[in-house]
Amino acid sequence: MQTRKVKILWTDDEIDLLRPHIIFLEEKGFDVTTANNGDAAIELTKKEDFDLVFLDENMPGLGGLEVLDIIKRNKPDLPVVMITKNEEENIMEQAIGAKIADYLIKPVNPKQILLTIKKNIDTKRLVSEKTMSGYQSEFGKIGLSMNEARSFNDWVVIYKKLVYWEIELGENDEPGMDEVFKMQKADANTGFSRFIKNNYLSWFSGSEKPLMSPNLFKERVFPMLEKGEQVFFILIDNLRYDQWKVIQPLIAEYFTVESDEVYCSILPTATQYSRNAIFAGLMPLEIDKLYPGLWLNDEDEGGKNMNEKELFESQLSRLSKKIKFFYEKVNNYKTGEKLLENYKDLLNNQLNILIFNYIDMLSHARTEMEMIRELANDEAAYRSVTVSWFKHSPLFALIKELQHHKVKIIITTDHGTVKVTNAIKVVGDRNTTTNLRYKNGKSLNYNPNEVFEIKQPEKAHLPKSNLSTSYIFATNFDFFAYPNNYNHYVSYYKNTFQHGGISLEEVVIPFIKLKPNQ
Repeated sequence: MQTRKVKILWTDDEIDLLRPHIIFLEEKGFDVTTANNGDAAIELTKKEDFDLVFLDENMPGLGGLEVLDIIKRNKPDLPVVMITKNEEENIMEQAIGAKIADYLIKPVNPKQILLTIKKNIDTKRLVSEKTMSGYQSEFGKIGLSMNEARSFNDWVVIYKKLVYWEIELGENDEPGMDEVFKMQKADANTGFSRFIKNNYLSWFSGSEKPLMSPNLFKERVFPMLEKGEQVFFILIDNLRYDQWKVIQPLIAEYFTVESDEVYCSILPTATQYSRNAIFAGLMPLEIDKLYPGLWLNDEDEGGKNMNEKELFESQLSRLSKKIKFFYEKVNNYKTGEKLLENYKDLLNNQLNILIFNYIDMLSHARTEMEMIRELANDEAAYRSVTVSWFKHSPLFALIKELQHHKVKIIITTDHGTVKVTNAIKVVGDRNTTTNLRYKNGKSLNYNPNEVFEIKQPEKAHLPKSNLSTSYIFATNFDFFAYPNNYNHYVSYYKNTFQHGGISLEEVVIPFIKLKPNQ
């Protein structure tokens, strides 16, 4: 199959003098169109699709900067290389501010021209090839690591590698490699689910266990406060580790990562359980026993996370800690804006706890709204929408402001989400929980080979409504569906992002410590 020639537009009022360069490029296989003024160049870019534009800065009539501005307004992604005799700083600043791809100083030579084309045309191809080659060489190593993984930390290392390659490969349009990666990620989730099944309950009976939800404040936050540090504890509901990695470059201009850690969410990986455990410093069973007025079971009516502030106060009281803190839950843009306006008031507190629910709302909206489904139709798009929200959020604006103060920021979450693709049948009575990734109840009917079952919830420090209550958890990319109206139910929820069960995405979640740049 013949490869399409790279199309170049070269605009210069002395274009005839550049004929040797144009012949040189044509001999190298490039398709070169010429224009001797700015108006002609603008018309040509409207009518034809070029891969690159060479543009003289100093031309009679429309100057190069004016032409650049018009071309960029019409085709913002078209790379433009400015060619100039003028090395004045203000000219270069204007050109760079208008997002030129590169600039050359006259007189140009063939090697400079080829290098510029290589940088601006071939870079994507070269990066893509390097990325695929890198993943191909890592594929076998990751597979071997999965076979040898024996601890939670082993799985952390594997997951971080998978997230790195998922983001790298997501920037390249290579369907074949994408399918290979998806298969390896599915294998990793199968292995991780098996690991959780074999080890989770033992973590509550004296075995060495990873950092988990109830211990976040005791083991990570309180030691910071005891050293006299001022802390902003920012919990972004549903924030996965891959979503953290794509917003990290935005934050890097203002804050440096002091530690890039992950921790293990408790089961169920659902807000009611994992977030209450964080603020209480206790597992759900102990919350239910010690503070029955602050805990609601799944079948109880009312909001399940209405008492987080009170639970945190109870943790401070139990540990005899006197800390001046502020707590706020941000469920909409207006609340975030108000928080930002009054952020200096927060500097009077040693600890500020801020909960942002946007990503949680996005995952629910994606389930319920066709437009949001199309906007976040796959993992890469889901990350992209997260970045778009963060860029324009009061949270990011707050982080920019906090750079100027001696504060530490923690960015974390209570659980992640996973894209579900495979339905498995489960039957329960009318008091069975409605969550798609976990169920609890007294009359559950299911295939035990398809789930992680906990028939004695007290062993996982989970409350139960009656003596025969048990819990089941979906693993990998599965979700629970009732036999009634099965096909409609499966069609509605397939390819949506859910939480509550066992997957790397839900369980292995970020705990990031940031310090302000000097």
